[in-house]
Amino acid sequence: MRLERRAHVPLYLVIVAPICAIFMALFLAAGLILAAGVNPMTAYAEMLTGALGSRLSITEMLTRATPLILTGLAAAVAFRARLWNIGAEGQFFAGALITAAIGHSLGVPGWIGIPILMIAGMIAGALLLAGPAFLRLRFGVDEVVTTLLLNFIVILFVGLMIEGPMRDPFAFGWPSSVPVDGAYRLPDLIPKSRLHIGLLFAIAAAGAVWVVLTRTVFGAETRAAGLNAKAAAFVGISLPRTIMGVALLSGSLAGLAGSIEVMGVTAGVTTTMSPGFGYAGIIVAMLAALHPAGVVASAIFVATVFVGADAMSRATGVPSFIADVIVALCLLTMIVALLFTTYKVRR
Repeated sequence: MRLERRAHVPLYLVIVAPICAIFMALFLAAGLILAAGVNPMTAYAEMLTGALGSRLSITEMLTRATPLILTGLAAAVAFRARLWNIGAEGQFFAGALITAAIGHSLGVPGWIGIPILMIAGMIAGALLLAGPAFLRLRFGVDEVVTTLLLNFIVILFVGLMIEGPMRDPFAFGWPSSVPVDGAYRLPDLIPKSRLHIGLLFAIAAAGAVWVVLTRTVFGAETRAAGLNAKAAAFVGISLPRTIMGVALLSGSLAGLAGSIEVMGVTAGVTTTMSPGFGYAGIIVAMLAALHPAGVVASAIFVATVFVGADAMSRATGVPSFIADVIVALCLLTMIVALLFTTYKVRR
């Protein structure tokens, strides 16, 4: 038996592979649910009801999906060029912190201030990833290590700022930054819910990334760098310029996620405002096979699991941590699915 690389990946495999990976992950997680003394079908039914069974649950699920779309795009863009950005969590916090710092006293009308704050968040995220990209290009430093460690540095810096110069004096002792001005809060997409127009910005970002990757020279260079860096350099593609461009785009998407989360949901910054959006974005990107359109669908699926798991836990007694297990299993099963999507088994 041997593996032979496919000359062309059929479209049906691109669609079927993530679906099979998800069902396999749910099947494997069912064993843990059975061990907790609960029927897996009952647990999964409660999960779906908790995430999709009411207007409130649907809006909460889509609110959770909004930053996941953007961090998923950040990972997808970087991974396509084989730039292993594991630092979307730190870039998310960098975008959030600069948004709160500037948005507290910007002093311009909302229709001007909101784009300014989004751009500021994008710049913060882009600069945070530009450093590891430069270290890789100049000194060959592994970006997996640098981006991962920067997450902890940034979160500790956020803790320093919200306990010090950016501390909100009206937070009753709770460690939180000063809030953005009310004029810069994103309008609700659905009245009397937490769902805001940031969802539309995230979907628009997915469309823009798809156009960039499929309809521009930069997109073609990115794909070439990811498929075969030596061949790309041989035909005249500047790998340093391409990798740095990918780093700036990827970091800006993660920073935008933090900016939108502050303006749309939290108003201020806390060290607990992200339940792991940056890390979950990697799973979102993998489930989408690094396709921008698929990122939207996979982000909704991951958000459904996380939101529905809380309701399932209350109804059945299964710990809500099963959501983390399901999402982690999805990553592992998707890696296997991608193997058989890329390669054929030959005797």
